[in-house]
Amino acid sequence: MSAWLLAFAFTQLIEVPIYIRALLERLPEREPVCKRWPAALAIAFGASAVTHPIVWFVMPKLIPGSWLTMVIVAELFAITVEAAWLRGFGLQRSLAWAAFANSASVAIGLLLRQTLGWP
Repeated sequence: MSAWLLAFAFTQLIEVPIYIRALLERLPEREPVCKRWPAALAIAFGASAVTHPIVWFVMPKLIPGSWLTMVIVAELFAITVEAAWLRGFGLQRSLAWAAFANSASVAIGLLLRQTLGWP
């Protein structure tokens, strides 16, 4: 399996459950954004599916300088675009959810990279 596909699958494994939780959340004053799992799953999967290829393939070519600078810019891009995607489906606090999901996948990914040399 290619490094990108493995990283994409890993990202989805971490971020999709977080986004599903957000999309199915029932607040006292309103109904959840999604009332059914299939819709929540599709929206959640779509968020990272839109950004991950750009972060992986485009950002390293666009952002000169250090690896850390590129990662910071790429993750800010991913958070912003994913928040807009989720907001487009009516999710309140979409920026906070996107920041949480991306922070979780980056932190766990960097931990795996540091401890196991993966990917």
